[in-house]
Amino acid sequence: MSENKTEPNGILIIDKPAGWTSHDVVAKCRGILGTKKVGHSGTLDPDATGVLVLGVGKCTRILQYLTGLPKRYVGEIVLGTETTTLDASGEVTATYDMSSVTLKEVKAAAAQLTGDINQVPPMVSALKVEGRRLHEIAREGREVERQPRPVTVSQFDVTETSHSHIFRCDIRCSTGTYIRSLAADLGKILKGGAHLTNLRRLSVGSFTVEEAHPIENPVLIPAAAGLRDFKEVRVAEEVAIEVSHGKVLKRERLGVDDGSGPWPVLDLQGNLLAVYEPHKTGVKPTVVLVGPS
Repeated sequence: MSENKTEPNGILIIDKPAGWTSHDVVAKCRGILGTKKVGHSGTLDPDATGVLVLGVGKCTRILQYLTGLPKRYVGEIVLGTETTTLDASGEVTATYDMSSVTLKEVKAAAAQLTGDINQVPPMVSALKVEGRRLHEIAREGREVERQPRPVTVSQFDVTETSHSHIFRCDIRCSTGTYIRSLAADLGKILKGGAHLTNLRRLSVGSFTVEEAHPIENPVLIPAAAGLRDFKEVRVAEEVAIEVSHGKVLKRERLGVDDGSGPWPVLDLQGNLLAVYEPHKTGVKPTVVLVGPS
């Protein structure tokens, strides 16, 4: 069994340039690859650069599993200035004299924002409130109440730069974490204000910027490689046929006696057939990529 070759299928790891929205990248790759079936696994701010994971063809259906992967970012936090967008693209709304703040104090503030925390999403974000995206409401000059959301920041390291009021940050966090908000909150903890600049996403799960390609030269990797962060299951021909029919199976039939999934199911040649998840006492497919032959 093999994937349909009449259209491109696979995963793209793009190094997004500054000034491009995630939708811009999707549109560009649609033109280059000659297919409308391209989507991304999670937005990256227009001013930010770095890893953006895209799905092409049938692989748009597995992006749901990549969205929740942890992320790593580096950037710079500028103390003493608040902006409307919480980053360098916005208008300055307030300034503070924070020239006496030390690296020790910044590290202590970062420690308060490490671990399981509740974070209020910024107004300039794609999050929807009452059916509208926050950035659309913000463009109208309005601000609405946003409920704090739980996120996990597993690493928030800060180091000095050649500028006394700018600190470099290296952050590992759960999906849904707004680095701009972390910068702004750090400024508040230090009894002033701050904003973010030069944000770069170094990784999404195991996909790193070192393996990312420029937008002008997208390189497809196989569907199975796109789910490499999950424990794969390889099945022989008889089970592969059942999987391609989308059958609900016993755990032992699929070879997943323990664990909570999801499990990428591959044939013996390494082709991704489907993705299975627990279902009652067995397992069932949530995505089937290869139909019965």
